[in-house]
Order: sequence, then C-alpha cells, then structure tokens
Amino acid sequence: MDFNNLIQTVLIYALPVLFAITVHEAAHGYVARYLGDNTAWSLGRVTLNPLKHIDPLGTILMPLMLYFATSGAFLFGYAKPVPVDFSRLRKPRRDMIWVALAGPASNFIQAILWAIAFAALVGFGVNERFFLDMAKAGVLVNLVMWAFNLFPLPPLDGGRILAGLLPPRLAYSFGRIEPWGFFIVLGLVLVGVVGTYWLRPLIELGYRVLRLLLAPLQFLFS
Repeated sequence: MDFNNLIQTVLIYALPVLFAITVHEAAHGYVARYLGDNTAWSLGRVTLNPLKHIDPLGTILMPLMLYFATSGAFLFGYAKPVPVDFSRLRKPRRDMIWVALAGPASNFIQAILWAIAFAALVGFGVNERFFLDMAKAGVLVNLVMWAFNLFPLPPLDGGRILAGLLPPRLAYSFGRIEPWGFFIVLGLVLVGVVGTYWLRPLIELGYRVLRLLLAPLQFLFS
C-alpha cells in the first residue's frame, strides 16, 4: 500500500471525521439535557472537544487496521457513546426518539454545510484539490454516519427510535437485543447486508436531497 496515499487520505478525512463524531455525540447530550437529563452535561460530554468523544480502539485503531487489511475497501469504527439516563427524560418514550434522532440529524446538517462549502469553492474558482476533496469527504462521511446510525437495531440510534415507536411490550422485547446488537450489526456489515440494502439506498437518497437543496446556490454561481 502506498504510504503517501495513506497520509493524504488521513489528512483529507481527519477534520470531517472529527467534526462528524464530535457534533453527533454532543447533539445527543444537548437534546437529552434540554429534555430533562443532565447526565452527559454533568460528565462534560456536551462539548465540541473531540478528545471527549474519541475511543482509542473504535475511533483510531479499528479503522486503521481495517484500512490496511482491506486496502481501504472497508472501514468501520465508533466513538464513545454519550451517556443518557432515559428514565430522567420528561417523557421517556417520546423523548428517547428525539435524543436518538439528534445525532443523525446533526450529521445530515453537516453534510449540507460541507456540500455548500464545495459548491462555494467551485463557484469562486478554487482549484486546490485538497480542499475540494475534503469538502467531498465531509459530505460522504456525514451521509454514511447519518444512514448507518439510522439502522433499526440497538444500540444504534435507529434501534432506539424504533423502540420508542413500538408498543411498550414489543419495545421491551426488542430492547433485549441490545447486548448483542453491536455484534449483529457488525456481522450484517461484514456479509454486505447493511451496505447493499441500507447504506447505499439511503446515501443515494441523501445525495439527491443535497442536489435539490443546493440547486439555487449552483444556479447563483453558474
């Protein structure tokens, strides 16, 4: 593997990934605090300091090992989850949905901002590939995080959203999957189910929405 290409890829993706992870986790904690649970706030996790959210194994070591092992074809990682005591929320079942939605929503908003940055760079005639590639990486990283975290299995955000929507007895039974949920999701990722039937369709939808939202800006620069 070309070491120079690895360094270039890391530099291009480092800032978008750090922002994507940090804002995602902080958004969970901020919405939880707004809805009645101060757990994350009291532990200093409602912050834009990436060091508070980085997991050495899941955020750094695992993605690097997978990058080398698969020549960049497959990456997987995670950050420290923000602690939320759902029982302290004012309306736990309803508010759990909003807390869970906050993370993916923050990623989609960031994807919009990176797309605007890319359109502005192109519109103003900036030809520096590093910045253009970083903006494109920001869009991709955040769309992947948005789509992946909406997958409807706990402990992912989509699993918590589904649990909040299900009738209480079904939600309780569904929640018992959570201790094994990470391994189930990882297995589905490895066999291609998540990528083929979930990530790709949602990411394509995300790009279509971005193109629609940015059409006026692109028209302005044309």
